[in-house]
Amino acid sequence: MADIVYTYENKVYLNITNACPCRCKFCIRNNGDSVGEAKTLWFDKHSPSFEEIKEALDAFDFSIYGKSVIFCGYGEPTCNYDALIKTARYLKDRGFTLRLNTNGLSDLINKRATAQEISSLIDTVSVSLNAPTAEKYNELCSPAFGEESFAAILKFASECKSFGANVKMTVVDVISEEDIEACRELADSLSIPLRVRTYSA
Repeated sequence: MADIVYTYENKVYLNITNACPCRCKFCIRNNGDSVGEAKTLWFDKHSPSFEEIKEALDAFDFSIYGKSVIFCGYGEPTCNYDALIKTARYLKDRGFTLRLNTNGLSDLINKRATAQEISSLIDTVSVSLNAPTAEKYNELCSPAFGEESFAAILKFASECKSFGANVKMTVVDVISEEDIEACRELADSLSIPLRVRTYSA
């Protein structure tokens, strides 16, 4: 079975699904089976249940890492929404600080509004913006939901911010400087900071 809990650059990550509605051209999982200290991040058959995630967390020694966890693996965490929420609640009850790295498509994935529930449990929500327009986003990320995806991302990020989460947007430096600047202007219009991530092959 794939690693559920893994570490990378001295931080603890949770890999809770391989499912994702996007096929981003720069996706790191196209480059190998693992990241950081993980042996593999590919699940054989299904996404882990909350009980399996809890078992992996309970067996992990957090003593040298502190009480901070990032939901980010080889899939979009909100595709395993029930387990995400149960795990977040389990960790928050134990004093953990939580971050969610997401493509921002949770509402479309789960066919309902999710920002309020997520923001009630997750301290920081990092949303992958990736492109400045719907057309360029579709070309780069090939979302299963098509044209409505980009607007849904902006709405989700704005709602998470309104519900009290610390929201950030990110782009990967595989796009042009002009597009990065356009993304920054778009993020600024939402009063959300933008971080430019360096692509690692």
